[in-house]
Amino acid sequence: MPTLPLEREIAFTLKDVARMLGTYADQQGRAHGISAAQWTVLVRLDRCEGLKQSELADVLDLQPISLTRLLDRLADNGLIERRADPNDRRANRLYLTPAARPLLQRLGELSKGLMGTVLDGLGPDAREQLLRNLSVMKDNLRTAISRNTTQPQASKVIAS
Repeated sequence: MPTLPLEREIAFTLKDVARMLGTYADQQGRAHGISAAQWTVLVRLDRCEGLKQSELADVLDLQPISLTRLLDRLADNGLIERRADPNDRRANRLYLTPAARPLLQRLGELSKGLMGTVLDGLGPDAREQLLRNLSVMKDNLRTAISRNTTQPQASKVIAS
């Protein structure tokens, strides 16, 4: 089997790791009645309560309709609440309810075990280096995406 160039191997491996991490988080979260996507929403809101739905959709790179379904489920389960934005009647701001706090505590413990499994075999120095390297890659991508959105896009050529 031919090997791909190193850069492509890195890209495919990153994609595989992200996909598998999501699958494993889904498996682990089911024991607590929560999906990885719902877990992600709760953790983001724990970090930044009061986000507008549109801001959260951007942060999570989700389509607004997909996020709305997740938020509806979380609200139905009493874990989040939508509050009217005092400065924009059309917008809601999102907050965790007191019922979400114990679940987030349990999910934090679950996350420690999950990431312990994922990072098994990597010592503290390797873990710190991995985080630094991933942060550089993230910053590079953020810059490239920003540059791309400010430049006019070439028109698409459709092959006949």
